[in-house]
Amino acid sequence: MKKTLNKNLHIVKNEVFTSNIQTIGLLVDESNFRHTKALQKELILNGILPENIKIVVYRDKFKKKKEYVLATFGKKQMNWKGEFEPTFLNEFIATEFDLLISYYDVEKTALMMVTQKSKAKFKVGFASIDLRFNRWMIDIPLENYKLFVSELFKYLRNIK
Repeated sequence: MKKTLNKNLHIVKNEVFTSNIQTIGLLVDESNFRHTKALQKELILNGILPENIKIVVYRDKFKKKKEYVLATFGKKQMNWKGEFEPTFLNEFIATEFDLLISYYDVEKTALMMVTQKSKAKFKVGFASIDLRFNRWMIDIPLENYKLFVSELFKYLRNIK
């Protein structure tokens, strides 16, 4: 899997930034962060419509038989070629969001594969993740989601 990920990293995507952000894909690692709904609320407070935010959650300890409130996946739902089993995850990857927020600060192959494969126009993530995955990185602790969103929208307003 890591081999596939590294092989695809040399493919440079021509991301087109639009200052008029309407749709957001939110990829969250809930292994150590459990404030996804609060993070979504912060995005809504900054003018994003709730129906325009699609959330996919990753968990280290994913239980296949458990029902999750949000679309959730684990590393075992990715095969050795880096392809994902769940339909919702493949649809998320194929969606051309205006912005993908990769809300994780620890490099995990499954999360990085989703970020790398995403058709999003612009990608934002944490500074602790390999620079090749995101166009813009924010250096803030994971648990400080309010500051993350504040910095993100400050940046987006400044480049209009």
